[in-house]
Amino acid sequence: MNFEEIKELIKLVSKTGVGKVQVEKEDCKVVISGSKPSSEQPIIVQPSQPVAAAPAPIAAPAPAEATQQESKKPAPKEDDNLVTIKSPMIGTFYRSPGPDKDPFMNVGSTFNVGDKLCIIEAMKTFNEIEAEVSGKIVKVLVDDASPVDYEQPLFLVEPA
Repeated sequence: MNFEEIKELIKLVSKTGVGKVQVEKEDCKVVISGSKPSSEQPIIVQPSQPVAAAPAPIAAPAPAEATQQESKKPAPKEDDNLVTIKSPMIGTFYRSPGPDKDPFMNVGSTFNVGDKLCIIEAMKTFNEIEAEVSGKIVKVLVDDASPVDYEQPLFLVEPA
């Protein structure tokens, strides 16, 4: 909230005689308490702290390390020139745009730069992940509707 919005809230409280107004936005919380005779009105502005955001990255690295180690072991056996496409964020991996739709990519599918490879849902937002290289899918490393971590390998690709 900016200063002008806070001033407007103070005017509203003083004109209407409302006892208390509380407004919460992403980055702050404003509480204005009104009183009839006094000209001073307490204003409390507190920056809110994201509590739920901190535990997820702390709890997630152990499974990510195990998954990365497992995916790195088979890669050299198959072919040394394969490229690993990794997750750009933490979220839920989806191979298709919907439950009843075909997957974006299957093993053997060829794609170009900019083609959609999958969707990662993060905080109720569906992010389409686009290819940064051209090539052919050799292996899908993550099951559909599985949680993924930042930099977790998703696909092994033979570059074109």
